[in-house]
This record gives sequence, structure tokens and C-alpha cells, in this order.
Amino acid sequence: MAFNSEDFVRIREEYSKKYLKAHQAADERREEVYLKIPELRALDNLLAGTVSRIMAAASGDDFEQKLAEVRAENERLLAERAKILEAYGIAADYTDVKYECEKCGDTGYVDTKMCSCMKQALVMAGYRSSGIWGLMRSQSFDNFSLDYYKDSKQNYAAMERVVEGLKRYAAEFDENTYKNFLFLGGTGLGKTHLSTSVAVKVIERGFDVLYVSACSMISDFEAKRFGGAERSVDLSRYYDAELLIIDDFGSEMTNQFTVSCVYDVINTRMIKAKSTIISTNLSQEGIRERYGDRITSRLFGEYLPIYFNGRDIRGQKINRK
Repeated sequence: MAFNSEDFVRIREEYSKKYLKAHQAADERREEVYLKIPELRALDNLLAGTVSRIMAAASGDDFEQKLAEVRAENERLLAERAKILEAYGIAADYTDVKYECEKCGDTGYVDTKMCSCMKQALVMAGYRSSGIWGLMRSQSFDNFSLDYYKDSKQNYAAMERVVEGLKRYAAEFDENTYKNFLFLGGTGLGKTHLSTSVAVKVIERGFDVLYVSACSMISDFEAKRFGGAERSVDLSRYYDAELLIIDDFGSEMTNQFTVSCVYDVINTRMIKAKSTIISTNLSQEGIRERYGDRITSRLFGEYLPIYFNGRDIRGQKINRK
């Protein structure tokens, strides 16, 4: 797995803060109890010395017997402690450290493996940093309907194969995956919905996904090139994200600068073997007219073209109401 590095650093810091906060809160509760029950402090000091007594027992003969004696004494002290707290109407575990996740103790790891709670936190962060947070609530494989393609048996069968293929791609995505897709077709035919669906599943598998419109991508490159110190832009994820999804390719203003940026992203990701999905309303000739032969040859040479045919789904939804 290779979660977004910025998300990972931030989540790790959050876990460190949670861990310290849990211990600080326990210390405060303990001091509160000591004010009410001064003798409990001495009892806790005895309990704190249990490890030292075990180590002392290990250095001599009859270790098993001495260890049993230490354990018995420790259990007696714990029982006495619980009885004292109960007498004051205080729960036996009141001064214990209360973690949000008892499995990992708010460290994010169980032994050397990442805890499920930290994975979930990283997945949620990945949704936000990917750019699909708004889209994912309404667009997933679960709610992608093939009913809108039923007016043509050919289109229905083609889209059925496309959906199954993309599901497998997303479910099997790993650090060695290098497969690019070029979604081609008019507006309202499901390109964005399926792009989002792939993104959601790949993020759930723990990989860094960047979902962006072509206009937003070019805006970032323009800000980096022409924005000066007013706007700080990090372009690294365009080159390094495990999966880059560029939506509405061709909707951005095209000039020598934008073509250069597009070529740089596409070519660099090819060299690094990083997977990319690009969706566009343009035909192959339309792409060639706007971006030239170098970009067109790479898109149709290194990307699997998927053609979306049918009637505008948005229009069908309106007519069904």
C-alpha cells in the first residue's frame, strides 16, 4: 500500500496526539483521585514496581515460584485498589488510559501491522485529497445502472463488459499495476461515474488517487508557472500518484503552454509506469487537432480506448421523472 504521503504524515501526527491526550487525561483523573484518596498513591507506587520485582525474580533461582508469588501479590494489590475505589463510588477502571481504539492503543499499529482504524482514517483522508469527495456520495459501482443502455443490445453488452472489466481492474489494483484507459464519448454517458467508481475502490485498497478535471490541472500548472509567491502549488502528485484520473480532457483552453503541460504529465507517467485514466468528449481526430501527434500517439498507443455510446443518461433521468 502507498497512501498519499501528506495524508500519512498528518494521520500519524493525529495518532501521536491522540495517544498523548489519552495518557494526559488518565494522569489528570489519577491526580483527581489521589486528592480524594491519598493512600491510593502509595498503593499505585507498589503496583508500578511490579516489573522491577519480576526482573529481580528472574535473576535468581526458583524463577517460576518467585514469578507466581509476584503475580499473586500484584493481583492482591489490584483487588485492594478496586475495593478502595468502590468504597468511594469510583469505577475500578476510572484511572485507566481510555483509548479511542483499544486494539492498537491509539498508536495506529498492532505489533508491526497497521491497525484497521488507521487504515480507515487514511482511506477517508484519501477520499478528500483525491478530489472525489463530492462525487463519491452519488457515484459508485453499486449505483451504476446498465438500464440506461437497454435501448441497444450492442451498447448494453459493451457497457456490461466495460463495467466488469473496470471492477476487476479496481479490485486487483496494486503497486505493480500499470494500465491506462481512455474513456471516449459524448456527455452524460457514464464516463465520470465509472471514473469515480474506480477511484473509490482503488483508494479503499490503500493507494494514492488524484482525480482532477483537465481545467483544474492546467490551472495548477499555470499557478506554478505564473502565480509567483501568491499561491504555492505542489505538482508532484500529477507525476507520482498511483492512479491519476483526468476528467473532461479537452475542456481546458488549449495553447502551447497547456499542450506542453499535458504532454509532460502523460509522458512522465508513462516513463514511471503510473496508471492513468483520461475521459474526454473528443474523438481521436479531435484530440489530434487540439494536441498534435505526440500526445495522440501516446494516448492511443499506451491507453486502452473505451467507447461510450448511447443516449444522454441525464436526459433519460429527467424524462423518467
